[in-house]
Amino acid sequence: MHCRILRFLVLSILFFPYICEAASQSRLVSYRIFQCEMNASLFADERLTAPLSALFLEIDNRCGYADKPVIGITSNHRAAESLTCIADPYVEAVRRAGGAPLLLPVCPDTAALERLVDRIDGLLLTGGGDFSEAVMGNALSPLADATDAVRDCTEFALLRLALRRQLPVFGICRGHQLLNLALGGTLYQDLPSEYPTEVLLHSQENDKRRPSHEVDLDETSRLARLLGKKRLAVNSLHHQAVCQTAPSLRAVAFSPDGVNEAVESPCYPVYGVQWHPEQLLAGGDDTMLPLFTYLVDEARLYRKARDFHREHLTLDSHCDTPMFFPEKIDIGCRDARLKVDLSKMEDGGLDAVCMVAYIPQGARDEAGLAAAGEKTGSILSELQAQLARWCGRVRQVRTPDDVMAAKRAGEKAVFMGIENGYAIGRDISRIRHYKEMGVVYMTLCHNGDNDICDSAKGAGEHDGLSAFGREVVREMNRVGMMVDLAHASEKSFYDVLACSTVPVVSTHSSCRALCDHPRNLTDDQIRALAARGGVVQICLYEYFLARGKEPSVDDIVAHIDYVVQLVGVDYVGIGSDFDGGGGIPGCEAADELINITKTLLRRGYTPEMLEKIWGGNFLRVMREVQSAVTI
Repeated sequence: MHCRILRFLVLSILFFPYICEAASQSRLVSYRIFQCEMNASLFADERLTAPLSALFLEIDNRCGYADKPVIGITSNHRAAESLTCIADPYVEAVRRAGGAPLLLPVCPDTAALERLVDRIDGLLLTGGGDFSEAVMGNALSPLADATDAVRDCTEFALLRLALRRQLPVFGICRGHQLLNLALGGTLYQDLPSEYPTEVLLHSQENDKRRPSHEVDLDETSRLARLLGKKRLAVNSLHHQAVCQTAPSLRAVAFSPDGVNEAVESPCYPVYGVQWHPEQLLAGGDDTMLPLFTYLVDEARLYRKARDFHREHLTLDSHCDTPMFFPEKIDIGCRDARLKVDLSKMEDGGLDAVCMVAYIPQGARDEAGLAAAGEKTGSILSELQAQLARWCGRVRQVRTPDDVMAAKRAGEKAVFMGIENGYAIGRDISRIRHYKEMGVVYMTLCHNGDNDICDSAKGAGEHDGLSAFGREVVREMNRVGMMVDLAHASEKSFYDVLACSTVPVVSTHSSCRALCDHPRNLTDDQIRALAARGGVVQICLYEYFLARGKEPSVDDIVAHIDYVVQLVGVDYVGIGSDFDGGGGIPGCEAADELINITKTLLRRGYTPEMLEKIWGGNFLRVMREVQSAVTI
């Protein structure tokens, strides 16, 4: 037994090198076979048929598609056949207009729909059957035909999601009615039986690619400008129609019997027509193409703006949302009372905001000053508590590096500020206390003189900055807190510039040359601010933007343009004053700030310029102020 074991060991030692070499060769052969398999192309084009080869060659050589915005097209639903489909003319109309058509499924899964809406650039609401009890409720007419609750719920959800994100929307026939219903209007559910007078035959029997009657367009409307006509020949394939126009829409076209044929929003790229322009276009009527070209052009602009917001930091330097804390609001929940909450920031692509503890100017006796200080601490503590409650979705930030880290992490960011130096009373040590809490700036005054300085709406008590105010400015410089000159009088403004050793900001003011208001800055003030490296953040309060008319987003951009032309793009930004009076039609809340970006892009502003306006300039000043700390 021992001899056999000894013989085996000897033979093993003698043949071991040969065994290893054989195993190595085996592994090498296996590796080479594996490598050949891995190097083999997924494609075998040499084995394709000639038609397939020609098709794939065209696809492989395709270029220029990147500029095509994706237009989501809602689908018809044949529940009995388990079929989701759409008529070809819709797809062809979008393609001819320069868009990439994408058929959206009928699907009541809101989370899935939200993902889809985040990936399209425009929405086309198509025609189809009547609305169901799911949206009409007990008011559903017995004459309603071809209703589909699943489609209704899908399309109303898609529309809501699209409008919250500022996507352009075009509604056709049923889509026109859907727009009106979703925004608070009403419908005739059966024209022949409900309309107060006799109506035309709105369900034509002839070829739907041919017109059946004419409509008159409001010559001041966007549709009239797009189509270049005041009267238009259209087709008609409906028995329901718009009754009362939604409050945010404008009726802009009517048939001879007075039936509403088109609506549009005065402020947003949202519009609808009762006729079927895609069918007329398929029949050779190119008059209808601009209706689709406008949708595609607006979608292209929206995509550029959305991409900018995804890739670059965007910051609003002033909002008064904490002023609503007594009403038990929660910034993490969507709230119709608020212009800024986390949901609106997410919808609008706004990354960061400065939320302030606003302290109204009150009595300057011992009791009044104590109450102001107590209120300031209470507001800041509640804000911190709410931010902590929504940890992972938002964070408090204190520095430019903090806010960039939040952006990279996919979280919203909130800087804390104080509006009105009344908050410190006459106690200079409170400045350092608030700085340690995370306050990055303090507005020296509000609407009334205080112990620090004179207000733009005050009585000129100190003839500018008081002796105590000079101490305040020096202490803010020392601890690295930005000085905010919004609300300061002109004399206070210049006194602060003379006193401060670092750049200062005006977090929510506009240009007096464009709108004569004492809260706005004169050309000389803007030049002086820029000369010191400071920045003026354009305010969206209507009375600071225009006089004698309702302001628009164009007016906001006009103020930005004015500063850029006067001193350059390095000295201007955006401070909405939302929840403190700011907000105008077209830019009412945080979810609509992207409309400023769209307008700036339309005017030729580059991403580099936008980056400075949307927070880069403000953070440059913050960094310089915080770098000069001498504590």
